[in-house]
Amino acid sequence: MSAADAAPVTPQPERGLQRTLRLLRPHAAQLRSAPLTLALLVALWVIGAATGSLGTGPDHDLLEQVGVGIPTLEAGRWWTPFSSLLWCSGIGAYVVISLLLAVLGPISERRLGSPLAAAVLVVGQVLGTLLGTGAVRLGVSADLGWTKAIQDQIAVSPGAGLVALAAVLSYRLSLLWRRRLRLLAVLVPLVLMLYVGHLQGVQRVAGVLVGLVGGALLYRRRLVRPHRASHSETRVLVALCLAAAAIGPLVASLYQDAIGPFNTVGDLYFSHVPSSAEIAEACASSATDCARAHSVDRFFDSPGRLMAALVPVLLLVLAEGLRRGLRLAWWLAVITELAWVGVLAWLLSDNYDSFARDGGVSLLFELIGEALLLPVALLVLQWVTRRSFDQRLPHRDTARLAAVVGGALVLCCGAYVGIGWLVRDQYEPDATLTGLLAGLPAELLPPSYNDLLPGYPIAVGGTAQALEIYCGVVFWVVTLVALLLAFRRPVLHSDAEDAARARALLVAHGGSTLSFISTWDGNHYWFDEQGRAAVPYRVIATVALTTGDPFGEPAARGRAVAGFARYCDARGWTPCFYSVTPETLAAAEELGWRSLQVAEDTVVALPELAFTGKKWQDIRTSLNKAGKQGITAEWWTYHEAPIAIREQIRSISEEWVSDKGLPEMGFTLGGLAELSDPAVRVLVAVDADRTVHGLTSWMPVYGEGQPVGWTLDFMRRRSEGFRGVMEFLIASAALGFKEEGAQFLSLSGAPLARSDRGEPSTALQRMLDWMGKTLEPVYGFRSLLAFKAKFQPEYRPMYMVYPDPAALGSITRAIGKAYLPHLTPAQGVRLMRRLSA
Repeated sequence: MSAADAAPVTPQPERGLQRTLRLLRPHAAQLRSAPLTLALLVALWVIGAATGSLGTGPDHDLLEQVGVGIPTLEAGRWWTPFSSLLWCSGIGAYVVISLLLAVLGPISERRLGSPLAAAVLVVGQVLGTLLGTGAVRLGVSADLGWTKAIQDQIAVSPGAGLVALAAVLSYRLSLLWRRRLRLLAVLVPLVLMLYVGHLQGVQRVAGVLVGLVGGALLYRRRLVRPHRASHSETRVLVALCLAAAAIGPLVASLYQDAIGPFNTVGDLYFSHVPSSAEIAEACASSATDCARAHSVDRFFDSPGRLMAALVPVLLLVLAEGLRRGLRLAWWLAVITELAWVGVLAWLLSDNYDSFARDGGVSLLFELIGEALLLPVALLVLQWVTRRSFDQRLPHRDTARLAAVVGGALVLCCGAYVGIGWLVRDQYEPDATLTGLLAGLPAELLPPSYNDLLPGYPIAVGGTAQALEIYCGVVFWVVTLVALLLAFRRPVLHSDAEDAARARALLVAHGGSTLSFISTWDGNHYWFDEQGRAAVPYRVIATVALTTGDPFGEPAARGRAVAGFARYCDARGWTPCFYSVTPETLAAAEELGWRSLQVAEDTVVALPELAFTGKKWQDIRTSLNKAGKQGITAEWWTYHEAPIAIREQIRSISEEWVSDKGLPEMGFTLGGLAELSDPAVRVLVAVDADRTVHGLTSWMPVYGEGQPVGWTLDFMRRRSEGFRGVMEFLIASAALGFKEEGAQFLSLSGAPLARSDRGEPSTALQRMLDWMGKTLEPVYGFRSLLAFKAKFQPEYRPMYMVYPDPAALGSITRAIGKAYLPHLTPAQGVRLMRRLSA
C-alpha cells in the first residue's frame, strides 16, 4: 500500500444548518425502518382520536374498561395491563410519549430486533403495571398514607413498557451510554413517583426493575456490576442526579394533585400561590398573618414570582458547574444541601409538639425520612465523588464573580433598607431600621419561607411594594447569571499568563518529545532571569516535580537545571527532573545529582520510512485489512469533530477506563481533557457507517517555530472493533506526517518499562522493574513497549534526576501522587496488596 493510499484525510468540519440536516436525515430513515415504532405511534393517535381521548384522556367509563389499577384488577378485567398500552392520560402525555417512542424505538429495533423489542415492550408493560399496582396494594395493607391516597387511581400509558425497553436496551449499548441510559431510566420514573406520586409513577419504576432484571437474564450479565467511570463522566453523572433533584419539584408543580412522599414539604422547594382558603385562615389568625398572606398573594402577581423557583433553578445552575468539574460549584452545592437539611431539621424540631399531637411520633419520623432522604443522599454522593471536582476557576474570574455577587448583595440590601427607611410610613406597621433589617431574609428567600421568619414590616405603599418585589429578584438574577457565565467560561490554565509565555518559548525554540506535556493544566513555570528558558513543575508536598526537560534557547537550557535547583532550595523544596533526556542528565550529573531510568522513548525516523520487508509484515497486514473493510483514517481536532465522533471517543474512553482496576493515570499520560488543545491532532479510524474503531492523539514537537515531529499520547480502541486498528492508525499517521515533511514520530515513553541493554542495574532500578512487572496486569506498560517494537523504533532512555538520595522516599510518593492524583484510600490499600502479593 502506497503512502497516498494510506495517508489519512482531513474532512472539513460541518457547520450550522448543514450539520443539523445531516443529523436529522439518518434519524428519519431509522424511523421509517422501525415498523414497531411506527405501528405504535399510529395506534396511539388513531385510537386516541377515535375514542375522543386526545384532549383529557379516556372518559370515566372507557378508563374503567381499558385502564389498569386496583379497582379494575379486583373487578376481574384481566386485559387491562395489555389495553393500557394503547391510551395516554391527556394531550401532554400523548406528545411526551410519542417523542420518547420516536427516539427510543428505532434504536431498540436496530439493536434488539423488532420482534424482541416488541416482546420486551409488551412484557415490560404487563409486568410493570401488575407489579406496580401490586406494590400499591401492599402499601395499602401496610397502612402507608401515600399509597392509600392512590389506591383508587386507574392508569393508562405505555410508559412502563417504554422504560422497561430502555433498561433492556442499555445492555446492548456501549458502557458510556449504558450508564447514562440506566441512570435516566431509573431517575426519571423515580423522581416522578417520589414527587408526583401517581399510580403511573409506581408502575414505571416497576417497569424499570423488570427491564433491568430481564436484560440481565436475557444477556447473562450481572444486574449490578460496578464499572469505574472517568473523572469527566463521574461529573456528568453527579450533575444529572443534582438536576433530577431540582427538576422533581418543578414537575410536581405542574400537577395540582401531586401527592408524592417527597412532596410533603414541596413548597420549600417550589413556592405556590396561597389559595383563598389559606388566606382566609391566615386572616382569621391575626392581622399580621393576614397582611403577610395578602402580601405573598400580591407577590405572585408581579415579576417577583420568579423567586418561587429559586431553589430548583439554583440547583440546576450548580449542576452545570458540577458537570464541568468545578470545585466552587461543588462547595456551593454542598452548602445548599446542608442549608436545606438545616431548615428541615429546624422546622421539624420546632413543630415536634404539633406533629406528635396530630399524628403521633410515627408521623414525625415519616416526615423526617421523606424530607431529609434526598438531600442527605446527595451530600453522600458529592462527598464520595469529591475528588473528581478539582477544576478551579482562575483567580481573576473568581475575584470578578465575588465582586459582582457581593456588589449586587450590597446594592439590593442597601436599597431595601435605605429607601425603605425614607418611605417607612408605607409599611404596616411603620418600619423601623431594626424592622427593615429583620425583613432582609424575606427579600432573599422564596415566598414560602416567609412563614418561617420572625415578624417584619409588610409593604403597603407603592414604593415599599416595589422594593419588596424587586430587591430579591434583581439580586438573584444577577447572581445566577454571573454563576452560569462563570461556570460556562472555559477553565483556563491555573497559571494562564505564565503558561502562554512558556508555550511561546516552546514553539520558538523547541524541546524534547515530551515537552508539550508542560502545557497541560496543573503545571507552574520557572523562568531564568533573562526569560530565555523555562522549567515546568508541580509541587507535591515538598517535592518540585518537573515535566520533561527545560526548554527555551539552547544556550540557556543547561544552566536552567542549576537555576531551578537554587529556586527550589530557597523555598525548601526538593527538585526532581522526571522523564528527561541525556542532555539534562549530563547537566544534572555536573551538579553531583543521582539518576535513574524511568521510561523508554521510542522514536521512528520518517524521511526514509517505508513499510517494506519482512519486519513490517504486521503493519502492512493491518493497512491492507483496513482497506478491505472500508476503514479510513481521518484527522480532526477534538472540538471541530462532529458530535457523533466526539461521543464515540468518550464512549470508547469510558469503556477503557472501566476495565482498569485502578483510576486513570495522569502526569505524563493524557486523557480526554488533554484532547481539547487546538494544537493536538486526533486521528480516528472510521468505517463506512461512521463507526469509530479507534483513535490516537498526537502532540507537536516544535523546532524553529513549527512542528518538526509528533508525539503519540492518547490511544483507545473499541473492544469490538477492527483488531489491527492501532497498527493501522500509527502507520497512517506516520505516512501522513512524512508527507507533511515531519522529521520523526515519537511513540512516547512507557512508564516503568525499559529495554534490556545489558547494563548493571542498581537496587532501586530493580525495584522499579519489579513494580512495572507487578502493575502489568492493570496498566500493561511492558505490553505497550512490546507493541511499539513493531514500528522498529530507536530506543532512547528517559531518566529521573534528583539531588539528595535521602529524599528519594518523598520523591517516590510525589511521583505516585502525580500519576494517580485521584487514588482513594481504599484503592491505595488494594494497590499495596497487589504490590506485596
